Amino acid sequence: MQGEALSAKDQSSKIKDQSPAPLRVAILSSEAVPFAKTGGLADVSGALTKALQVEGVDSFLILPLYDQVDRKLLSGIFIDDLEVEWRGKPSRVRVWKSDALKAPTYLIEAGHYFDRGRVYGERDDFERFAFLSRAAIALLKRLGDAPDILHCNDWPCGFASIEMRVRRRHEEFFAKTRILFSIHNLAYQGIFNPSDLWWLDLAAYTDAFIFKGAASALKAGITAADALSTVSPRYAQEIQTPEQGYGLDWLLRARRDRLVGITNGVDYELWNPQTEPDIAAHFSADDLSGKLGCKLDLLRRFDLPKEPERPIIAIISRLVAQKGYDLIRQGAQAILEAGAFFIALGAGAREYEDFLQRWHDAAPQRVGIYKGYAGEPLAHQIEAGADIFLMPSLYEPCGLNQMYSMRYGTVPVVRATGGLDDTVENFDPETGKGNGFKFGPYSTPAMLEKIREAIYFYSQPDIWAGIQRNGMAVDNSWSAAAKRYLQLYREMAETA
Repeated sequence: MQGEALSAKDQSSKIKDQSPAPLRVAILSSEAVPFAKTGGLADVSGALTKALQVEGVDSFLILPLYDQVDRKLLSGIFIDDLEVEWRGKPSRVRVWKSDALKAPTYLIEAGHYFDRGRVYGERDDFERFAFLSRAAIALLKRLGDAPDILHCNDWPCGFASIEMRVRRRHEEFFAKTRILFSIHNLAYQGIFNPSDLWWLDLAAYTDAFIFKGAASALKAGITAADALSTVSPRYAQEIQTPEQGYGLDWLLRARRDRLVGITNGVDYELWNPQTEPDIAAHFSADDLSGKLGCKLDLLRRFDLPKEPERPIIAIISRLVAQKGYDLIRQGAQAILEAGAFFIALGAGAREYEDFLQRWHDAAPQRVGIYKGYAGEPLAHQIEAGADIFLMPSLYEPCGLNQMYSMRYGTVPVVRATGGLDDTVENFDPETGKGNGFKFGPYSTPAMLEKIREAIYFYSQPDIWAGIQRNGMAVDNSWSAAAKRYLQLYREMAETA
């Protein structure tokens, strides 16, 4: 007698049992929100890990435990005896766990390397992050199944990219792990002396590192990865050119079949003018009235006159030439003559800090500055209270502030480069379409022309509200970006 047919319930159970395990992705980064941040990489690392969890991915994050990490974010010690082979002998470190991201986060404690008061800027940065990479790979063997994907971010993780490439040839545990290397800013390459490769136990891979007589962790990461990504489609094209390739354009052209551009997203749980806890008033595209309260609060915070009819132009960035500060310095007087307040938040090169201070001293009733990184609340308050957000970047791999700005009804004025060009649509008064203003040439006159154009439309409230709503309607959430990464991960895993 034949066996009885399976019931519908049994069939469903059997199908469920045979369904593939969720994709397992380990994200390695030198910084991540809310633990440590110097720039957009931190926003991306934290938000992507969380967004992947929502998509059903078994994602987790690994990063250093810096001394500035708020210990209240930690759940406790996860491993107190992680053995790391380092400089010819075993070293033991502790690993802490955090659930602050709503996705597992593992922070490697190594005080000698990470208790420095800052994330980057030390002479031995290459050594610090080589150790991070070695420790992260050791940790992966203590976390259960090997990841399908090791997602390495920027030059500090270039060491992990090449080590994983080597390990999987000899260690069955990592045989199917594939490596994605993400380029967030090609200008930062992790350069160090090639003679140091021998004691890092990487001398056998000198060819992968060597770059113009030096060793480049970024070049090694690009060379060793199975696939490459960068943070916008436009930037993926730009870095293949001599003008923006920083000497590695030839390598990126050679690997262009493995290179994709995926525009970063915005964590809409953190950046939401309807629920934001740190701003003076809530508002939405349907009711923009609360933005006035945020503007008045911003003027108060920077000790500027209570003149809400005057537009506020704001910038939040590192004070470096890349961000267009040469153009701002050249156009400073003309910006004020156009009738605007100017507010700047950031730190960096002394020459630009000094310029902002002189500008403020010369026009204290029109220019507000905060030198340094005041933390997330002030950044949110500036985005909510400003009218225009200026990003005249020489180059910009992706940029996040233009997307934060649109979320808060703050209209971006940007140079058409990298992710700025991908995400900002120039306003067309004939059609009413567009969410900002873009200029092409890297020049002060081109920047000033667009600033004046923006201020002209600001003086027409109905048109301005339309531009604001156009920006607020754009979906720059991480959901779409996470789906693109998930597609890429799956394609990579299928080659294992």
